[in-house]
Amino acid sequence: MDSIVKDQMKELQEILDYRFENEELLREALTTPQLANELKVNDYDFLETLGDSIIKVIFIIKLYHDGIKTPGKITKIKQRLENDETLSKIAENEIQLHRFVLKSKKQQIKGTKILADVFEAICGAIFLDSGYNIKVIEEKIINRYFSNFNAIIKDSNIFQKNQLIEYLQKQYRVTPRIECNYENRGKDHEPKWVAKNPKIYPESLFIEIPDNFKSKSSKSIQDAEQDLYKKIFYFLKTNNSEER
Repeated sequence: MDSIVKDQMKELQEILDYRFENEELLREALTTPQLANELKVNDYDFLETLGDSIIKVIFIIKLYHDGIKTPGKITKIKQRLENDETLSKIAENEIQLHRFVLKSKKQQIKGTKILADVFEAICGAIFLDSGYNIKVIEEKIINRYFSNFNAIIKDSNIFQKNQLIEYLQKQYRVTPRIECNYENRGKDHEPKWVAKNPKIYPESLFIEIPDNFKSKSSKSIQDAEQDLYKKIFYFLKTNNSEER
């Protein structure tokens, strides 16, 4: 392990407020499969799977203690908290995890799920390093970065889409399908995605949305979708209110 990587890992441990007994676990959690294949070392795949499971368990227990015990509701809220978009945003905004990922020289991180995978892998690494102590992940990761569940849920792409679908189900008594087109108006290394031309099926619903309806420019397709779903929801809700 070279000195630069060692210094980066030391800085990350300070940010996480957790000191690894076995730093090789942290290095593995930060290593993308592409780089691992080049260097013939272990990547984050196993630790990501492990961390994903641990995060799920912690969320379920927390929701249970909050009085949410209906399986369907737990599943819906849990999906909003643990989706790749949410994990990537926390990894980027709270930890600046992109600075520590060990990747190939030409490998892109923006617009991928790598940050979400690495975030989960770090949780898996801490779990193993701490002697299978799930409380450590809860205290060092979940309690710090997921303290405001409601704000995270409302900012979730899954929340925006579900909000729109639930509204349409209530209005039309049918589960709709929503499709749209995506356009990258930026560059490959600095994308500016726009979601546009939304269509709601089945066509028998006769839901018309203006042809020029589109999202604002966003760094990812998911963020563009989120903005478009939000706009569709308020457009339909406003128009329906006016018709009444």
